[in-house]
Amino acid sequence: MKMRPITYLLLIILAGIGILSSCDDIIEPSINKSQVTLEAPVDQYQSTSYTINFWWDAVDHALSYHLQVVTPTFAAPGGLVLDTIVTNYRFAATLSPGNYQWRVMAENGSSQTAYSAPRSFTVVASSIKQQSVQLTSPSNSFMTNQSPYTFQWGSLYGANAYDFEIDTNNFANPATVVSNQVIPGQQISFSFPKAQVYQWRVRAQNDTAQALWSPVYQVTYNNIPPAQVTLVAPASGTTVPLPVALSWNAVAKAAKYKLYVYQSDGVTAYNSSFPMVLTSTSYSFNLGSSGDKIYWMVTALDALGNESQAGAINNFVLQ
Repeated sequence: MKMRPITYLLLIILAGIGILSSCDDIIEPSINKSQVTLEAPVDQYQSTSYTINFWWDAVDHALSYHLQVVTPTFAAPGGLVLDTIVTNYRFAATLSPGNYQWRVMAENGSSQTAYSAPRSFTVVASSIKQQSVQLTSPSNSFMTNQSPYTFQWGSLYGANAYDFEIDTNNFANPATVVSNQVIPGQQISFSFPKAQVYQWRVRAQNDTAQALWSPVYQVTYNNIPPAQVTLVAPASGTTVPLPVALSWNAVAKAAKYKLYVYQSDGVTAYNSSFPMVLTSTSYSFNLGSSGDKIYWMVTALDALGNESQAGAINNFVLQ
């Protein structure tokens, strides 16, 4: 059937619209002409809290923000206090008493805004009793299989020691906390007694006073590996043609599987690709020559990287 000219033109227009739409999805919009609007702290703000919560408005198409803090001013800087990239539009930092200025620049992969006009603020010296420590690592709701693990927090002006507490009952009973240690620095290496959910917090102190407790962060320690993997096919000792469909049963709590393939001695890795990490429960093996004897096994990995014990090592001969 012959296509009418007007219909053909319509198809061209629609195709062009589709191409432009695809380009919009690929080409990152420029933010060069956008501006960052600072919200808090307002200009000339005076804070008796050593923890300053910086807040600015999000910029469309920005992927990150460059926050800078100097003392006392950008026009006559005495020191660069903070120079960090954040993906959110809020950031908290603990500062010592003094005069400061702050500014923010938005960025994406191909462009950036100008820095905002700087704002000034003052941190006023006050009693340590009104202050609290910022926890830095591990982050809240963090999960790990590493033990010991290093806990870290920020320093607090006026403090000469820090009280570190960790518990499994949210500090409901001070007499039964898992650990309570006073140390002079801002980090401690702690060994988890067993796999479970823990809570931790820190309180600064000096010779005459104690600060407020920090917010409570949660950390989960799990070093328990998944169950062993059961190999399904091919049955051990069989002769099979290429490609060989290797398969195994899914394991609860497994996020990935590690496939080991060995040469005929059952010890040497078949090549540098093995062991191979897979998300599926099957693999098509298409290497080797007729008569080769191949050994293979599979282990399970959970989300933290805990690996199951090795199960059966099967073999097959290439037809």
